[in-house]
Amino acid sequence: MGSDTEAEKKRAPVALAPIAKPLAGKKLCKRTLKLVCRASEAKCLKRGVKEVVKSIRRGNKGLCVIAGNISPIDVITHLPIVCEEANIPYVYVPSKEDLATAGTTKRPTCCVLVLTKPAKGELEGEVMEKLKMDYDQVMSEVAEVTSAMF
Repeated sequence: MGSDTEAEKKRAPVALAPIAKPLAGKKLCKRTLKLVCRASEAKCLKRGVKEVVKSIRRGNKGLCVIAGNISPIDVITHLPIVCEEANIPYVYVPSKEDLATAGTTKRPTCCVLVLTKPAKGELEGEVMEKLKMDYDQVMSEVAEVTSAMF
């Protein structure tokens, strides 16, 4: 009944939802979270189920990143369907806490949508180039994982 240290809490296995497919491997997860971080800095990120669904319905394109350890699962079960209808690729990452950290929020986040261009204004050339390069790299790996799944 002793108190757990931070390191012990982090080592605990994450309970993934049964629908969390395609799940990103370690390498893809790291690259995806790096992309989310870059997109957050460039203000090309929508956070949370409500914002993501609204953005997809408005016709915005990008990559949907969904956390795999969401409970209750009903919160995110409709997201893959919405993404498939709009031809938006999606991938699951194991932890909602890691997704929130990458998206520069303190609150755990269910999902984020990495947009291909910012909602308002334009980006500088160098920032846009880095974001585009990361986005293309992650998209090609997500396509591989998705094609291997089906």
